[in-house]
Amino acid sequence: MTYVITENCIKCKYTDCVEVCPVDCFHEGPNFLVINPEECIDCSLCEPECPINAILSEDDLKEEDKKYLEINTRLSKTWPLITEAKSAPSDAKEWENKPDKLKLLEE
Repeated sequence: MTYVITENCIKCKYTDCVEVCPVDCFHEGPNFLVINPEECIDCSLCEPECPINAILSEDDLKEEDKKYLEINTRLSKTWPLITEAKSAPSDAKEWENKPDKLKLLEE
């Protein structure tokens, strides 16, 4: 099992989760973070660190969120590793909990 970053992270990209990861499985894109499922050890340390609840266990994904497992898998192969927290985008608060953000994902 792995943890998956879902839609709420798009355009928010809080990185609180990154520093607690013992295996460095987070990767950063222009406006989204992903978890490499092959590196994730299912420790669950990242999940409570996400201030917007964008990280879910693979087992807890709703049907409409299952596409994010594929997105995390695919993008983690090309996006750079991130191991230290950074400031969130200046407009992150405005994007929290907004629906239908997938179309805004910059790959």
